[in-house]
Amino acid sequence: MSTTSSAAGVAQQQPASAGRGKGGRTKVARSERARDEARLGWLLAGPAFVVMLAVTVYPILQAIYDSLFSYRLTAPDDKAFNAGHNYVVVLSDPLFWQALGVTTFITVVTVVIELVLGFALALVMHRAVKSLRGVLRTAILVPYGIITVVSAFAWFYAFDINSGFVNHWFAWLPGIDENLNWFAHQGTSLFVIIASEVWKTTPFISLLLLAGLAQVPTELEEAAQVDGATWWQRLRRVLIPNMKAAIMVAVLFRALDAFRIFDNVFIMTNGANNTDVLSLLAYRTSIGRLEIGLGSAISVLLFLCVIGICFAAIKLFKVDLAGARGES
Repeated sequence: MSTTSSAAGVAQQQPASAGRGKGGRTKVARSERARDEARLGWLLAGPAFVVMLAVTVYPILQAIYDSLFSYRLTAPDDKAFNAGHNYVVVLSDPLFWQALGVTTFITVVTVVIELVLGFALALVMHRAVKSLRGVLRTAILVPYGIITVVSAFAWFYAFDINSGFVNHWFAWLPGIDENLNWFAHQGTSLFVIIASEVWKTTPFISLLLLAGLAQVPTELEEAAQVDGATWWQRLRRVLIPNMKAAIMVAVLFRALDAFRIFDNVFIMTNGANNTDVLSLLAYRTSIGRLEIGLGSAISVLLFLCVIGICFAAIKLFKVDLAGARGES
């Protein structure tokens, strides 16, 4: 009896120890895989990273340096160090805060609209019949392939009171008539600017979200459907939680791009009717007035705002990138 009991005890202990050994080997294998992926990632991205540093770090450092001087191109010999006086001048100027408000408004509205429309387009492309997927993706991505300046001019001429067709086509809508000048008021000007941004860059959002949808296991959605979950419940509790990484990347990339908007505003209004944005304000100060010190200070503040957006987005979404890659 004692021999049998001892054998049974040994038999019960062996699987447990074997399981622990297997788990340990799995963790080691995962850590090795993570190191290999990180090494491969640096090898692939390293050259581009070095080029980006060479192209971007010097201008950033130069802008920070110039922002500490009273410096006009018309009087280069009168360049004088003034510490943070340029920042005091910029931050005390109501025009800066107005431009910051307009920039923030455009960023928030465009990102929200593009996220909703982009997700809808991603769902359409994801659920489309296989034979139509290529045609749909090509058609949806066409606006994103158009150069921003060309797109801005097209929207400007479409809404222009003299050469545009929008007033003629949509005169039956309330508030629109043949004599409506879209670029004579702040509200209508911002509407056209935001509409052109949404039309141009929604395909970019949809492409990123489509990649996120492809990573969601179909078994999860099928199981939720079998359990009686509605479409809205599957969307809120299955799709979106498993797409957090893709959504964060889409929002982050698009918010950074929208906050640095320049082309559309420059071509359509050039900052008139209180539509000035930070990038245009920095351009006008540096290039128009040749105030390199003040323009550099605005650029540095714009850069700090972009860094703040990155930090806020990462904190807001709280995405576990290791978990998104399938690691523990």
